[in-house]
Amino acid sequence: MKPLFSFETDYDMNTFISMARALRMTVRKRHSKRSHIFGWGVVVLGIAFIFLGDVRVLHITAIAAIALALIFEDRLNGWVAMRRMLKGMEKAKSDFYEDRYVSAADIGTTEWHYDKIKAIAEDKDYFIFLFSESHTQAYDKRKMTGGTGADFRNFIMQKSGLNVQRI
Repeated sequence: MKPLFSFETDYDMNTFISMARALRMTVRKRHSKRSHIFGWGVVVLGIAFIFLGDVRVLHITAIAAIALALIFEDRLNGWVAMRRMLKGMEKAKSDFYEDRYVSAADIGTTEWHYDKIKAIAEDKDYFIFLFSESHTQAYDKRKMTGGTGADFRNFIMQKSGLNVQRI
């Protein structure tokens, strides 16, 4: 049986950044907001203590580290996830059929069903399926065959029953 849509995805740093952003803006949204409020609150308090005269290198370093972690959160999470990736998962080919989709990488082939998808996100380069707060799959729109991005968006919304969230 010929697939309706096919994707070839290279799991590189840009892919992992997009997946981290999708997690932060969808299934981790509430937790992310709370963490950012708390983190920026700590940064503001730290700066206030510096202006009140309690200046120490350790305080400035800690404040800078927290601020940088908040600003570069997606890059940091993407880098950590990329470091944890199993060998043989760097490239994947995914074929989408009416009732399932199949992903193949050097280490194996897996069949998935649309009802297991928790959320779907889309940015300019990828469609991203989210299965939990730590498991995602990305599909590179630039290496897609079988139709347009709009065609696939409509197909996956119909099959999963979920709306695609733009990020």
